[in-house]
Amino acid sequence: MSFSAIYDVSGSAMRAQVMRLDTIASNMANANTAAATEAGAYRALKPVFAALYSQTAEKQSLSAQVQMLGVTASDRTVEQRFEPNNPLANADGYVFYSNVNPLEEMADMMAASRSYQTSVEVMSRVASMQQSILRLGQ
Repeated sequence: MSFSAIYDVSGSAMRAQVMRLDTIASNMANANTAAATEAGAYRALKPVFAALYSQTAEKQSLSAQVQMLGVTASDRTVEQRFEPNNPLANADGYVFYSNVNPLEEMADMMAASRSYQTSVEVMSRVASMQQSILRLGQ
């Protein structure tokens, strides 16, 4: 695997984690939002990724980048609360709240952040290796 392929793989991992953090930020911002209907309630967003394999022409190395397939809404049920005095309450007195689980989002945020840091470290190590190669001729 060439150095440029390593940068490509690490870069794709970093882009994936940024997308993951973006959806987490959206989810956390809407964790306690209310709606008048179940259909209008915010649903947690989840990014969908896939491995994108590539092999060199000489078939000496195989690598896999992260491919972003899209963002999907969580199918977890929204929370229904009886709040007859809420201006968003329906005729039965219920208000619908988002299906975001803040604890789950925080755990995902820590994992995404750590994964991003790992990719940065990989790029840093590759740059260090390249510098070492350049110093060999001195």
